[in-house]
Amino acid sequence: MYSRALSKTRNHSGLCRPSGFANAWSNSLYFALAMKILVCIKQVPQKDAPLRLNPEGTWIRDDVSWETNEPDAYALEEALRQKEKHGGEVAVITAGPARSQQVLREALAKGADRAIHLEDDRFAQMDAANTARALAAAIENENFDLIVTGLQSDDFGAAQTGVLLAEILGVPHATIIIGIEKTDTGLKLKRELEAGHYQHIEMTMPAVLTIQSGINKLRYATLIGIKQAKMKPMRKVAWAEVEGKLSKSVQKIEKLYVPGSQKKTRKIEGPAGEAAKQVVEYLKETARVL
Repeated sequence: MYSRALSKTRNHSGLCRPSGFANAWSNSLYFALAMKILVCIKQVPQKDAPLRLNPEGTWIRDDVSWETNEPDAYALEEALRQKEKHGGEVAVITAGPARSQQVLREALAKGADRAIHLEDDRFAQMDAANTARALAAAIENENFDLIVTGLQSDDFGAAQTGVLLAEILGVPHATIIIGIEKTDTGLKLKRELEAGHYQHIEMTMPAVLTIQSGINKLRYATLIGIKQAKMKPMRKVAWAEVEGKLSKSVQKIEKLYVPGSQKKTRKIEGPAGEAAKQVVEYLKETARVL
C-alpha cells in the first residue's frame, strides 16, 4: 500500500512519508472520537388522533393511533449524525407495552444498531422520576458516553425525564440543545434560550442532553433499512428486573376530560362609558385576556 508513487505527503520537516501514515492517524482519531450513544424514545398518540378516554377517565384508550414522539425523533437523528461523523454505536430504548416496539423498529430502520425495550403496560403509567429510574436500571452496565432524549414528550410535556436520568446516573446534563460538536475533551454545545438568545457551553462526558426540535432535518427509513431492522438485536427488560429500583409515584393523573364547547352570549346595556368599563372588567377578571 506504500508503494504508490502518488501516495505521499510531506511532514513538517519537508520529508516525504507514505499517505498510509496519514490515513492511519486519521483512522485512530476517528475511533478516538467514536461514541457509544443511547437515545431515549417514547411512543405517543398521533397528534391528529381523536382523543378517546378510557372508562375511568384517567388516560386515553389504547385503540388510538400511535407514533414516535417528535422531539425524540430529532434526538435520534442527531445521534445518527454523530455516529456517521465520528463512528461508534447508537442504541435506542423505550418503556411501555408491546405496541411500543414499533418506535424501536422505526429507529433501527433509520440506522440505530440495537434496541432495549422495557416491556410492560405498567411502564406507561409511571411518572417521570420512576421512568428515569427504570431506564437507569436497564442500562446500569452499559457505560454510554452520551445519552440523548427529546426536550419533552408530546403527551405529558413535562420535560423532566432527561434531567432526572442524569441526576440518577450522576452525570452532567444540558437542555434545549440545538448544536453538538465533539472535541478531544468532551462536547461543545449550543443551547437555545429565550428571546432569540443562545448559550455556548463545554461539557465532559458521559453526559445527558435533551434535544430541541428542529436541530436537524429528519431522515426517512430506506427499504433496505427496514429489512435490516428485522435482524438487529432487541433486548427485552421485564418489570421484575427493574421493580426494585422504583418507588411510589409522586405524580398521578386523577382525571382527564375533553373540554366542552360552550357558547354564551352576554348583552351589556347602558351608556357607552359604563358599558366599556364592564367589557374591560370582563376581559380582565373573567376571560383573563388582558
